[in-house]
Amino acid sequence: MNETPDLPPQPVNELSKTSSGSFDANRINEVKSWLSSQFDAAGKDIVPDFEYTPRSISHLHNIATISQAKTQAATIISNDFRLKAAEYRSQAARIREILENVGLAQEGLPANVVASSQVLANVANLLNIRDTELSSFLVAMGDVSLRKTGVEDKRAKVQKESKILLDYTRKAIARLTYLKRTLAQLEDDVAPCETQMEGWKTNLSILVSKERQYLQQYSNYKAMLNRVGYTPEISHGMLVEMAEHRKDLEKKTKPILDTLRSYQDLPPDKALAALAIEDKKRQYNAAEKYLEDVLQSALATSED
Repeated sequence: MNETPDLPPQPVNELSKTSSGSFDANRINEVKSWLSSQFDAAGKDIVPDFEYTPRSISHLHNIATISQAKTQAATIISNDFRLKAAEYRSQAARIREILENVGLAQEGLPANVVASSQVLANVANLLNIRDTELSSFLVAMGDVSLRKTGVEDKRAKVQKESKILLDYTRKAIARLTYLKRTLAQLEDDVAPCETQMEGWKTNLSILVSKERQYLQQYSNYKAMLNRVGYTPEISHGMLVEMAEHRKDLEKKTKPILDTLRSYQDLPPDKALAALAIEDKKRQYNAAEKYLEDVLQSALATSED
């Protein structure tokens, strides 16, 4: 029995040009001949006129080459099929002759036997076996069983994937429902939020005006502090410390002031009283000077 030959490779030709720049006249003749044969096969005697350009000739020459290769391959295959058909007919005639010689011709068989034989032949064709031997049927049935097992495995896999996809679909639907509900809730909240935003805008404008006012007041207070000599070094803690020093000095000067007040009851001796008063004034001036020195040293320390 002959086997079907392989198709020959289909070359793709390019348009060759001569050294003078004109395309190959042989290819033009091949294209014209191929066109004439095709139109003759279609029942038309005249090939329509058209302009032979390098591009059109190249394209038509490629088509002609491919067409001729396919025609040749089809011819080879058809000849092979004819040869096979002849061999099958010869083999069928030989088998028919053998069956007639042994008294098993189809015309002499009962109708049920012919029907069973036809069913057997149909099953063999369905199982794609070339004979009706029991071993061939068993092998074919085993192959069918293997295919069935494979199909069942694929079906189980597909069912598993379908179940997973169904689960994903249900989750997606639930998620979509939740998103729709959230969207509806957000749409319901739009109007109250817009009202609240309008209130915020109004409050924001008020806050902006207040900010300008407070900045202006801050500038005024800063200028006032600069005029009175305030510096950032004079902090609350420093003022508290100076107040404590002042209290200590007041405690120290209080006895002197009490003594000075007692001098109001001095004896009429003016000379002694004047000396005592001058002495107390010196002590008082010394205490005030000490207080000023302490304050100045405290300010100097804070500036450093």
